[in-house]
Amino acid sequence: MLILLLGIIFLHIAALVLLFVSTTVSVWTTGTMGNSDLWLNCTLDIADCKGASAGVWIQVVQALMILSIIFSCLSLFLFFCQLFTLPKGGRFIPTGIFQILASLFVMSGAIIYTVTSPGWVPEEGKFGYAYILAWVAFPLALISGLIYVILRKRE
Repeated sequence: MLILLLGIIFLHIAALVLLFVSTTVSVWTTGTMGNSDLWLNCTLDIADCKGASAGVWIQVVQALMILSIIFSCLSLFLFFCQLFTLPKGGRFIPTGIFQILASLFVMSGAIIYTVTSPGWVPEEGKFGYAYILAWVAFPLALISGLIYVILRKRE
C-alpha cells in the first residue's frame, strides 16, 4: 500500500511540476525571430520583450493554465487531508474531481492556444517545449485524477 501511495503522489507531483514549468517558461512557440509564450513575445535580434497582448484568447489560456495549477495544488492538499481523515473504505472522490478538472483546464488552454496561435505566431514559428509539456501534463493529470476516483482507503 505504501508503494501505491508513493507512486500516486509521484505521479501527481510530476503532473504539477509539468504544469508549473509549462505555464512559466517562455517557449510555447519558437522560431528564427524569437520566442513567444503566454506572457511575453521576445525577439532575438533586438532582445526586446513585449507583453502578450494578442487579444482575449491569450488571457483565457493564461487563466486556464493558472486554474489548472491551482486545482492540482488543491487536489494534492485535499488528498493529504483525506488520507488522514477519510474513514476506512472511503473513496478519494473530491481529490479526483479536482485533479480531473485541472487536466481539463490544461487541455482546454492548450487547444485554444493551438487553434488561435497561427494568426499570432509567424509562419516560420513552431511549437516549443513548454507547449509540449502542457500536453504531456494533461494525460498525467487525467490518469492521476482517475486513480484518485477509483482508489479506496485501506488500513
